[in-house]
Amino acid sequence: MVDKVSVKDLAQATHLSVFSGKEFLANKFVTVSDISRPGLELTGYFNFYPEERIQLFGMTEISFSKNMTSDERFVVMSQMARPETPMFLVSRNLPAPKEMIEAATKHKIPVLGSKLPTTRLSSLLTEYLDRQLAERRSIHGVLVDIYGVGVMITGDSGVGKSETALELVKRGHRLIADDRVDVYQQDEQTIVGEAPAILKHLLEIRGLGIIDVMNLFGAGAVREETPIDLIVHLENWSADRNYDRLGSGEQYQSVFDVDIPKITVPVKVGRNLAIIIEVAAMNFRAKSMGYDATKVFEKNLNELIQQNEANDENQPTT
Repeated sequence: MVDKVSVKDLAQATHLSVFSGKEFLANKFVTVSDISRPGLELTGYFNFYPEERIQLFGMTEISFSKNMTSDERFVVMSQMARPETPMFLVSRNLPAPKEMIEAATKHKIPVLGSKLPTTRLSSLLTEYLDRQLAERRSIHGVLVDIYGVGVMITGDSGVGKSETALELVKRGHRLIADDRVDVYQQDEQTIVGEAPAILKHLLEIRGLGIIDVMNLFGAGAVREETPIDLIVHLENWSADRNYDRLGSGEQYQSVFDVDIPKITVPVKVGRNLAIIIEVAAMNFRAKSMGYDATKVFEKNLNELIQQNEANDENQPTT
């Protein structure tokens, strides 16, 4: 888990311009994803000042500050420039007040700007910080994008996860991570998976070694991250176990309190796992769009039973 993000990395990732304090960027850090709009602070109210947040000035704050005297602006800006304050940020290509720059420079705080509207800029920063500061876990498996569906392939070591992923890549799908998938919770319903930096774009095939998927198959064969929509668990075939044949037995696996649909696929000589998982992803998409083949089968079966019962009732008695 990353507990802080440098202002330098944040500025590069969100394309912020620097008004002043470029030399402070690498040494100032953001530790929370919440953004502060310091309207009350401009009036002198500091009882509950969230000093650890990015201080974002939009049209409202800049317009209000223009009605203050230069001394008043400098006093307020100096009060806002705390050691924990990571940065001052001005939206809409508005000019930063010179008193803000003076106070920020005195307390070694960078002042940055953006051309984006304030609400859009706030959303962009929050989304980036939520992603970077989110708690992360590692799951043993392979993550592949199949027709836009993020499929996590899990199973015991040696069951064929990486070989299956390789065939899926050859069929035009995209690899996100092999062997270890780092996951984090994006929101209340979404888990996102990505590859650790050391394993990015790499795939391990027993007997062959490490291959670079992007180098061999092109940039279209990989993806940086994807929401995990479906988990496919591979396990060796067992004659003693009853496997779901109709698709009516729903399973889920909980990750960060989010329940992800899960299916179990038995591995047996002669089964083409890549095609099976590809069809599983297509079937998942169909269900998401409202079409469920299992319900269609059950409906047809019930109609057939009713028809047979009606035919039996119409048979003449002897």
